Amino acid sequence: MAEIKVERRNAVALVTVHDPDKRNALTLDLSADLADAVADAEADESVHALVVTGTPPAFCAGADLTTLGEAREEGLRGIYEGFLAVARCKLPTIAAVGGQAVGAGLNLALAADIRFANPKARFDARFLKLGIHPGGGMTWMIQRAVGPQQAAAMTLFNEVLDARAAEKSGLVHRLIEGDHPTLISAAIEFATATADIPRDLLITTKRTMRATRTLPTHAEAVTTELTPQLTSLTTPEFTSRLTALQTRATTP
Repeated sequence: MAEIKVERRNAVALVTVHDPDKRNALTLDLSADLADAVADAEADESVHALVVTGTPPAFCAGADLTTLGEAREEGLRGIYEGFLAVARCKLPTIAAVGGQAVGAGLNLALAADIRFANPKARFDARFLKLGIHPGGGMTWMIQRAVGPQQAAAMTLFNEVLDARAAEKSGLVHRLIEGDHPTLISAAIEFATATADIPRDLLITTKRTMRATRTLPTHAEAVTTELTPQLTSLTTPEFTSRLTALQTRATTP
């Protein structure tokens, strides 16, 4: 049965697109359920990060072709909603890519803050090859992820990146040698580093990073960071951590 599976591992929500017989192609229902899963993770105060993946053999084969063929604007926006929920997520996000990420599946991978992959990963835009214009903000995301030249190669010339090429291009943060469970374990372990960070601080810092990456000058970034940094200095979390550091520093 096609579904979105959700597990909690420590402070991490593992969200899996599960329809392996159809290579996890996104239907309207799956996209809506994926958006709901992201919203649930955001609402859960015990969750500090989110890992999104797909049940092998694919990560996500894109939009379900039947759904895509019948789609108009409302339908397209419905298909987008799942990966856009990941893109909008206020928590840190990782895409664990253990197979093909095609079309809207590439968008789902791009929507995460960082990407882990194993050797089975393939990153394939494929929109033009299918005779369809890219959608869901793909051209914006891919250029920011890999730069305009590599983005053009993937989008206009249909260059498909395997895992090693994706790592070399900067599309993949970390290449994990191993099977899918090994990939997931590595992504979860990496994401668990957020467990010790105050949740509100994670959320605020991610929001600030989104703002500063659009600014033209360093000085504007300094100003943008100043207010949330001052706020963080007044929190009980900072006070307790500062006291602990001072205690350790003065203990023989």
